[in-house]
Amino acid sequence: MNWQARMIAADDDFDGAPLLRREFAVDSGHGAVKSATLTLTAQGVIEASVNGRPVSDDLFTPGWSSYEWRLRYATYDVTALLEETSVIGFALGNGWFRGRLGWSGRAEFYGTELGAFAQLEITFEDGATQLVVTDEGWTAGPSAVLANDLYDGETIDARRRDDSWQRQGFAGENWVGVHALDFDTEILTPYVGPHVTRWNELPVQEITSSPTGKTLVDFGQNLVGWVRLSVQGPEGAEVSIKHAEVLEHGELGTRPLRSALATDRYILSGGVDEFEPTFTFHGFRYAEITGWPGELDPKALTAVAVGSDLERIGTFRTSDPMLNQFHENVVWGMRGNFVDVPTDCPQRDERLGWTGDIAAFAPTAAFLYDVDSFLSDWLRDVAVEQAHHDGIIAYVVPDVLKYLDRPGGFPETESTAIWSDAGVWVPWTLYQAYGDQQVLENQFDSMASHVRRVRSLLSPNGLWDTGFQFGDWLDPDAPPEDPAKAKADTGVVATACAYRSATIVAETAKILGRAAEYAEFSELAASLRAAFNEHYVDNGRVFSDCTTVYALAIVFGLLDEADEAVAGDRLAELSSEAGYRISTGFAGTPFITDALTQTGHLGDAYKLLLETGCPSWLYPVTMGATTVWERWDSMLPDGTINPGEMTSFNHYALGAVADWMHRVIGGISPLAPGYSKVLVAPQPGGGLTEAETELQTPNGRIAVRWSLAGDQLTVEAELPAGVEGVLRLPGQDDRPLVAGTVSTTVPLPTPVGASR
Repeated sequence: MNWQARMIAADDDFDGAPLLRREFAVDSGHGAVKSATLTLTAQGVIEASVNGRPVSDDLFTPGWSSYEWRLRYATYDVTALLEETSVIGFALGNGWFRGRLGWSGRAEFYGTELGAFAQLEITFEDGATQLVVTDEGWTAGPSAVLANDLYDGETIDARRRDDSWQRQGFAGENWVGVHALDFDTEILTPYVGPHVTRWNELPVQEITSSPTGKTLVDFGQNLVGWVRLSVQGPEGAEVSIKHAEVLEHGELGTRPLRSALATDRYILSGGVDEFEPTFTFHGFRYAEITGWPGELDPKALTAVAVGSDLERIGTFRTSDPMLNQFHENVVWGMRGNFVDVPTDCPQRDERLGWTGDIAAFAPTAAFLYDVDSFLSDWLRDVAVEQAHHDGIIAYVVPDVLKYLDRPGGFPETESTAIWSDAGVWVPWTLYQAYGDQQVLENQFDSMASHVRRVRSLLSPNGLWDTGFQFGDWLDPDAPPEDPAKAKADTGVVATACAYRSATIVAETAKILGRAAEYAEFSELAASLRAAFNEHYVDNGRVFSDCTTVYALAIVFGLLDEADEAVAGDRLAELSSEAGYRISTGFAGTPFITDALTQTGHLGDAYKLLLETGCPSWLYPVTMGATTVWERWDSMLPDGTINPGEMTSFNHYALGAVADWMHRVIGGISPLAPGYSKVLVAPQPGGGLTEAETELQTPNGRIAVRWSLAGDQLTVEAELPAGVEGVLRLPGQDDRPLVAGTVSTTVPLPTPVGASR
């Protein structure tokens, strides 16, 4: 792109939300305007209009990327918005560029001045062009926004609203000039993934009074976004809205927010005011309303859910209402944490792109929604951060922790299992889900660099058993104040993950025709497997003898056949001894049901999935949860919030079991990348009597439905044209499937899902 624009900043910061404008005449003498394209980006977040009309419904443009090396720009067709004399208007907010990030209290990680960069190219009928760009000829002025921060909220003074700045002939009293910033256009890159948009609206479900007399509004669903409101009251009166995910003893449960204020404030004009705070977002189900004039009409408030514009492609339903609610919680948790970056949580003073969370959750995400471009864009930030950090994939991407003395209170960042493995596991997941080899081409250097970095960290005995590890983070048996203190030995977890990553990179090299790298990483994988078995496996028993280490060893293929059988039996035994309460954290949770199923313990997997006591997947459902929690017991059975400092009620990672649900209960899994060949293999159990699963793949729609009547299992499978499959039912020989719909009824072996 031939950039002529400059990055410009207002000469006055105007409370961190300046307006910028440029009035211009469309050139004459060239015939009609054939096209007009506006390309823009910002230091901060930007909303654009032409002649008072928004150029799009996008939010938080240009999103959050590794701004030091990648700043995305957006392109819009504004042909229909132009007039003979036109006004381009921009509203700027702090966003991720200058707002608070992380729990250190710091802001301005990327810079101190907000800026706008834009280029309007008008093409006329005769082929002539006209450029209007950001330069020193623009002017800047105040908006109605008095404060804005993603964590703390937004303050809007309706008395300061004046839309005349977007119209021709605006005098610009109290407006000032702008200045050009030092800016390298080499970092500009187009959007790869989707923009953030409004994707849902929810009405008020209930308005109540708390024990201390506070007005509380319940929207019935934990979501991410804001409250839009319509209100009329005395000029200068203030209405405030404080947001939180839960109530504790009848009051708004704000302690999990830590230092995030999560409060929007509105100063009234005296007329009817509409407020929508688009420079912030909150994670909330409940809102505490203060200062409302008169009686609060529930129709005056609407919860607006925002997130990256993703297409839903996978659905899942069973005969069990609680399991269905859990799956719905997984969906809402994902949407709330896919706001331009795959974050850990959307509500407290954190909201960072933790790599470990998406490493665990990527297969589930890739089934529920088309996340190919969303995660491909994020992976580019993974690679660019890694390239500037000696091959290390950071704990969070984009990585703001690198600017702190001790990143988030952890030791100086070094490669760590699962978290850094996201650089390998996520692109591999995208390839398997969507079948596009390009993601492997794009990420191979990053994938290989990660595994080579891990190789440099191995001990002389061939194990990855030194250095900081998150390990089986949030093991439910770990104390609330020390979530890394898990039962699983960190060396076992790390070495198992290193083997998995080396195996994936070797397979990727083979697919890409890189013979030398295939040999390199195959050899490394073999040596890791040998070291693991030599030091950690004794006749099928895995060192530290807990559910997570068995789950990883089995699913990652680290054990020989005899040891795997013993390990599977031991895993089932440990699960039973725990009363089928969850005993795994971040490392083991995504894999434990697969490990049980793979070793013939399907019944135990179902018991684990359907347990309702604490800790379990369904325990939060019994407590009224509408998203997946960070901790198994984020809320204790007595309604008290977990005493740990780190407690979120919207964390998708522990919902990773939905991937197993889609494949084993639902019966849909790929036999070839992109589902060009499909395995239809539902495995009923747990007392379920029916299930229905659908997936829109790159090759078309796949649907599987099954039902049980007595001991008779009826399965209906639908495959799109050009896709072949294999039907694998309990007690039956495999049979081929071709495009179209097939229905079959077979006797189900008894006992259903019995353990070994």
